Amino acid sequence: MNSVDSYLIAERIKARARALGFALCGITTPDPPEHLPEYELWLSDGLHAGMEYMASERARERRADPRALFPECESILVLAANYFQGESPSPDPGSMTGRVARYAWGRDYHDVLLQRLKELISFVEEMAGRPVRHRLYTDTGPLMERELAQRAGLGWIGKNTMLINADVGSWTLLAEAMLDLQLPPDEPFRPDLCGSCTRCLDACPTGAILPDPRRVDSRRCISYLTIEHRGALPAEQRGALDDWVFGCDVCQQVCPWNQRFAQPQCDPDFAPHGSLPYPQAGDLLSLSQQEFSSEFRGSALKRAKRRGLLRNAAVALGNIAESAAVPYLEAALCGDPDPVVRGHAAWALALCSADTPQSALRSALESETDQVVLEEIEAALAALGAVRESE
Repeated sequence: MNSVDSYLIAERIKARARALGFALCGITTPDPPEHLPEYELWLSDGLHAGMEYMASERARERRADPRALFPECESILVLAANYFQGESPSPDPGSMTGRVARYAWGRDYHDVLLQRLKELISFVEEMAGRPVRHRLYTDTGPLMERELAQRAGLGWIGKNTMLINADVGSWTLLAEAMLDLQLPPDEPFRPDLCGSCTRCLDACPTGAILPDPRRVDSRRCISYLTIEHRGALPAEQRGALDDWVFGCDVCQQVCPWNQRFAQPQCDPDFAPHGSLPYPQAGDLLSLSQQEFSSEFRGSALKRAKRRGLLRNAAVALGNIAESAAVPYLEAALCGDPDPVVRGHAAWALALCSADTPQSALRSALESETDQVVLEEIEAALAALGAVRESE
């Protein structure tokens, strides 16, 4: 294949990618990443929190050199799907709803993008006139995908560590196709168009975004805490979660590039599904395992698992602090099979504006057998006692 043919094939592949629903498509080489030292520093500083799989020797070797993942690789297609659907109506005040990150409103993006990638590969093979060996990834492999996207000319890595494109903003999901087909690489996107803006750093509720080098402290990140973190949430961080029950969009909501240039798409795969984007937190807290599995089949929310989502719902109800939340929290405290959910329900009850939580907590104190839950109940009773004394 001569250079003229390869450039023509590359342009046709990009056009096909756009027809399949990808907003952006670029090509880069499988060369080692330039930002590997920053990634290693992120790991050595423990900013990956409980995501130990990212620090394994095998994962680090593969991130250090994409060819270690796929030795036959000649080119990498980097694609971005725009999941911005425009603004949804806000819930009524006092409705006790939780918030879900925008990318999870519709179908699970892993399934959506993988299907689109498979269709694109069929077209690539048609253009190449032969079977093309490949590896496909949708945030599922040990690739430094945002650096690959920047190298493929799709945009720059902003101060919030998100990929930002000047035409569509940062409401995008990345995917990669590693190919044993040599294609002309695009010019990397070199300018840093964040300038002196610090809105994302200033707005982050937990101060998780660090400026130099640009990185996120997962130990404080609401997205990490509500999705990846297993078990009990640190008590000192629960208040900062506000009403987020899955993920967080704050750093993207305040970004001027999104406020001015985000392009709404009518894409049914990313359109709100079921109770989303603002599920009733009380209803979430009442879900059985079977109901959870049924409600969120095909949704990214299943990533948090029942324990995590109901834990988050309890925290949201505590932060909302309405007396109407008390019956849901009492039911969870007394009847949920998961001790993590019961413990967070106890914490939340101490924040609710009602006279009944104290009696419910005292009753639970008599019947509870899990030591960690007992400690949560005792802390909640102590907090309520302090409130009563100050009134």
